Amino acid sequence: MPTPGQGTGGATAREPEPDLIPLSALQHYLFCPRQCALIHVEQLWSENRFTAEGRLLHEATAQAGTEQRRGVRTITAMPIASRALRVSGIADVVEMHKDAAGRWRPFPVEYKRGKPKAHRADEVQLCAQAMALEEMFAAELTEGALFYGATRRRVGVALDQELRALTARVADEARAMIAAGATPPAVYEKRKCGACSLVDLCRPRQLSGPRSAAAWLSRCIAES
Repeated sequence: MPTPGQGTGGATAREPEPDLIPLSALQHYLFCPRQCALIHVEQLWSENRFTAEGRLLHEATAQAGTEQRRGVRTITAMPIASRALRVSGIADVVEMHKDAAGRWRPFPVEYKRGKPKAHRADEVQLCAQAMALEEMFAAELTEGALFYGATRRRVGVALDQELRALTARVADEARAMIAAGATPPAVYEKRKCGACSLVDLCRPRQLSGPRSAAAWLSRCIAES
């Protein structure tokens, strides 16, 4: 199996740099900064139905490999990194398409469980992958795609300046939080917290809002 870049436009594999944060941290941070800190600062993790479904969906792309069909070269589990964003990670799927000049151009496809969401966390993760691929292949990307398990369909994502600016800002903020080792206070949001696998570790209902130490101690005694 060729390494990323062999026969695909000159991309070169790079060793992760010490100050790079996981690319997945951007998606976690935009969804919920506290969730991001619990995972990437406190190294906590717990699985629920949603994360298990996501893990099963990713199994199809978890093994590194390359195949070619109908003129499209598909690379799975491809290591990527961006020095501009200072992130590194693994791209689920990178399709290589030939442009009019016969050059290979990458097209990232990120796999997600569920269906398209109101927030832009998935789009930011995809955009970060695209920006990393631009650096690696010295090519300009205009679009990528999100594949959702619930609908079994791709959703095209335009890599416009608004999304790129949001991605860069989220990368800076997530990196600063991780470097500071700071975990933001809990904020309970029913829709988000209900879907989060870390809800029992985060305890947003118990910890959000102004509460006195005496009230907290009394509640702990009552629950023991």
